[in-house]
Amino acid sequence: MAADLGTLIIGACQSGVQVATSLREFGDTSPITLVGEEPHAPYQRPPLSKELHGGTVKTSDLAFRTPDWYQRQDISLVTGERIVHLERNHDGGVATSSNGRQFRFSRLALTTGAAVRRLPLEGSELGGVHYLRDASDAAKLAADLAVARDVVVIGGGFIGLEVAAGARASGKRVTVLEAAPRLVGRAVAEGTSEYFRAAHQRRGTQIMLNARISRLTGTGGKVTEVELAGGTRVPADVVLIGVGVVPRTELAEQLGLAVDNGILVDESGLCSDGMTIAAGDCANLPNPYVRGDGGRLRLESVPHAMEHAKIAAAALLGRREPYQMVPWFWSDQSDIKLQIAGLSAGFDQTVQRGDPDSDKFALLYYRNGRIIAADCVNSPADFMAVRNALANGLDIPSDAAAQPGTRLKELIVEAAAA
Repeated sequence: MAADLGTLIIGACQSGVQVATSLREFGDTSPITLVGEEPHAPYQRPPLSKELHGGTVKTSDLAFRTPDWYQRQDISLVTGERIVHLERNHDGGVATSSNGRQFRFSRLALTTGAAVRRLPLEGSELGGVHYLRDASDAAKLAADLAVARDVVVIGGGFIGLEVAAGARASGKRVTVLEAAPRLVGRAVAEGTSEYFRAAHQRRGTQIMLNARISRLTGTGGKVTEVELAGGTRVPADVVLIGVGVVPRTELAEQLGLAVDNGILVDESGLCSDGMTIAAGDCANLPNPYVRGDGGRLRLESVPHAMEHAKIAAAALLGRREPYQMVPWFWSDQSDIKLQIAGLSAGFDQTVQRGDPDSDKFALLYYRNGRIIAADCVNSPADFMAVRNALANGLDIPSDAAAQPGTRLKELIVEAAAA
């Protein structure tokens, strides 16, 4: 029998750290090696768009764990090494980094995350043009924002709106260019989309929907304008391109694993070879939401990265459990805090609570008479009520929820009786 070389985790991110943590919590005493390509110890990514660009948070403040924690847990943390080649067999395998360093393993976890989606735009190589995914990106963006006057954000998703809000709060002139007919259209219904358009415009940000970008132009190697189809030119000292991410599947493909908008895994996080696990942003999994509309999906959130990693770590040790959770998300856009509970896909009814013009409201989603999700803007009590109801298999009747002044937590009932 081959010696136990332990577990190799490729991807020093939220899910990678959680896989390592869970293995130790489950009693695994074999070697664990966590490899990341960034020079930093694993850190939180959400503040990169929510806070770091404004200079209020330093990368050193974002680390998940202290260096001595990895030592106490006997976890070998390797930073600054990008794995470029993988080989494996039924006993394990070997991973090789771009520097030629080799890591042998008995068990393998892929927590490779996602990379920014890049636009093939003329002028995107100009100075002042940014993408935002890691701490290095954030530091460069922060430096340019500090001296900018005109900021253009290409992409009206959560990352784009968070950066736009921070730049505007710092006194910049901000324009958001969105190719779709509404903001954050993949995540929320029209009512919430319209709220964000109006709210950002009230605060001074120019929102341009159905925007088609022709090219970026500049002088002296520095961006100065964004040119739209039709000839409109938008001044820009800084351009942030935030049009989503793509899962990193290159290593999975080397191993011949099934890939389709992510690394395909089963309900316990196992890949198609029945040995490797994948967790977090890189994984395409059966919908874990009991009230979801079935099918497969990828989830991009901190709660999912942690909970999925726990299930996948258990599977790596032979303890297969089905992954189920109530997805939840949040976005901080200056003084606007959005919290989402559940998944709204397939809704057939909505209930609005509160007045969007007051910057405090909730939009509840129903399907077949049962609540399935909620978008809550500066309404933490409604968010917690819906999240708790969904997590416990309960319901909130739509007719009662629509009554002004009612508290949702007092409306929660047994789902079977609804």
